[in-house]
Amino acid sequence: MTRTEYDAQVQKALALYEKAHIVLTEEEKQNIEVVDFGKGMVNDLGLQLVVYINTDRVCAKEMVLLPGQTCPEHMHIPTNGMPGKEETFRCRYGKVYLYVAGEKNTDAIKAKLPPSDVSVFHEIVLNPGEQYTINPETWHWFQAAEDGAVISEFSTRSTDETDIFTDKTLVREVVIEG
Repeated sequence: MTRTEYDAQVQKALALYEKAHIVLTEEEKQNIEVVDFGKGMVNDLGLQLVVYINTDRVCAKEMVLLPGQTCPEHMHIPTNGMPGKEETFRCRYGKVYLYVAGEKNTDAIKAKLPPSDVSVFHEIVLNPGEQYTINPETWHWFQAAEDGAVISEFSTRSTDETDIFTDKTLVREVVIEG
């Protein structure tokens, strides 16, 4: 991803944070992370986020998904002797289609299938004020509806750099060219 593409994604994220009435400090605005998972198609497969705190015990962050943008299927695994991350997603703005293991009906899901491998299709729809807790070592992926979405995440320690993906070609590391 180029610096220009990265900066454009940050501006789109800031606009959605504003719509959700999420107030960020100037420092937090400068620390928004844009993840394209190494595919170079961030508007389809990507995530924008800012981390408030990430200690040995807790993590809090705000995530933005642009309209139709998908965070690909992944799992939080045990890392450095600690169990995988337990996380609660709370929708603040828009609508989120969250997929986990369970009853599946691929013909009835509301999300469009992403340009990456997925294997779980039990759909949970989150509207503003609704939340869902994902246990450690649970495959999951999520996508914003047509207006985009802002999601607060409250979790145990985040070690997203060690996440494993169903699609083995994906990477969590952010690379900015130029």
